[in-house]
Amino acid sequence: MAGRLWAPGEEVLYSFRRNDGSLGAVTPARVLSDDGERLVCWVPDGTPVRATRVPSGVHPRHVPLEQRFRLGRVPVRSAWVGSSTLRVVFEEQWSSVWWFFLPDGTFLNWYVNLEVPMGRTDTAVCRIDGVLDVEVLPDRSWSWKDEDEAVEALAAGKITREQLDRLRAEGERMIGLAESGLFPFDGTWCEFRPDPGWPLPTLPDEVMEER
Repeated sequence: MAGRLWAPGEEVLYSFRRNDGSLGAVTPARVLSDDGERLVCWVPDGTPVRATRVPSGVHPRHVPLEQRFRLGRVPVRSAWVGSSTLRVVFEEQWSSVWWFFLPDGTFLNWYVNLEVPMGRTDTAVCRIDGVLDVEVLPDRSWSWKDEDEAVEALAAGKITREQLDRLRAEGERMIGLAESGLFPFDGTWCEFRPDPGWPLPTLPDEVMEER
């Protein structure tokens, strides 16, 4: 996909697609900077999002693991609540990094969201969620997240073995950066405070209509 650069203050859609091209979760975000290689954006507490549920309406996390990736998904309107996140999306890399902040602005932790890069459109940066992730605490200790889910996603055909191997390698690369205290784990943006005048990013109606 060929997209464009976004100017500071603009809104961008952080869109997760699946290997079959269908649309999954979508989170609107406020752009802080973008040079085509590194997009920095802000998702405040309360941001409206497109989430997905199994057809019964149940959250996937509440479905037994062995069924979680074998049931369909339907889009629902929801909201990002409980924290705010600054996100750095590396255009060609198989990860993005999220800085989590508590409601009082305290930095909580980094989260390495392992993803397959899918380029941009005129409105969105597009990724495939790799399921497997890495959490990094302020002291730069780390842990793998959702390894059991990654195994099930692979078994269900939602990700390929080649993708999972590359996602794990990317996670290991980011762990090395964390252990060395290198960017993005060097303290950059840990004191970030958003402009209090920024409105919440908006979720376009048409995003909910796509399947």
